[in-house]
Amino acid sequence: MKLWHYAFIVFLGGCCYGILSTFVKLAYSAGFTVAEVTGAQYFFGTVLSWIVVLFTKRKKLTYKQTSKLILSGIPSGLTGLFYCQSLQTLNASLAIVLLFQFVWIGALYEWVFQKRRLTKKKLISIGIPLIGSMLAANVMFQENVTLSWQGAIWGFLAALSFAMFIFLSGSVEKGTPPILKSALLSTGAVITVFVVFPPTFLFNFDVLTGLSPYGLLLGVFGVVLPPLLYSIGMPQVGSGMGTILTASELPMAILMSSLVLGEHVGLPQWIGVLIILGGIVGSNIRRGDSEQQSLNIQKSTTF
Repeated sequence: MKLWHYAFIVFLGGCCYGILSTFVKLAYSAGFTVAEVTGAQYFFGTVLSWIVVLFTKRKKLTYKQTSKLILSGIPSGLTGLFYCQSLQTLNASLAIVLLFQFVWIGALYEWVFQKRRLTKKKLISIGIPLIGSMLAANVMFQENVTLSWQGAIWGFLAALSFAMFIFLSGSVEKGTPPILKSALLSTGAVITVFVVFPPTFLFNFDVLTGLSPYGLLLGVFGVVLPPLLYSIGMPQVGSGMGTILTASELPMAILMSSLVLGEHVGLPQWIGVLIILGGIVGSNIRRGDSEQQSLNIQKSTTF
């Protein structure tokens, strides 16, 4: 596959995360708690991941490889927990903007751990989606935006853990089949969530029955697909560019809230969405041009 194919795969992974907020809101409106919804998402997602593994050709992993992948799934579980905590004291729009800081944090991880310097082009690619996120989340035009230092800390921790999950998805055990890798990552995530939110809903038949449709949808789009798509695309595009591509999460969240929930989305928010998408497309066009130039240089030196 060409590089833009892998980029599109990572872009779709971000879109999957953007779908989640709509189904989470529907689950809350149905009367389910944060612990039940979060636990069901990771439980059903992990079960579905392992069912898919059963029907695929498996590669034997060592204990060290298995442990490394399970541990790499912990940031995914932490992101959900931290984000839920931030929503306790922050407006949803402000919490989203804080979470969205994963865009530049991911590039920072790549610089610190993989010694890939932050170029001027990459900084511009990071800055454009961040500006778009401020408009898309409607922070600047919203009245009564409450800010608490506790909520801000939880929101920033969610950004740190989400960026770390994206980084690990593309750098840990690259040779592992994506489906198996996704299942092991989700296993680490569900263990983390169950430590904080014990899965009492599994022992209440009425709750489990009503929660299952939401858990299945959230599991597919929040636990099964993103790690699988990131496992395929992230090693090829790099975690720095991968975090920029994952910015597709916010435009998808706004689109879903408008189409499914019927929420009003103002002109500034749509402008923010277009800025984010424009930044993603522009960064990949620039990267494609630079790689084509390097390829032409290699060809000219060869001949």
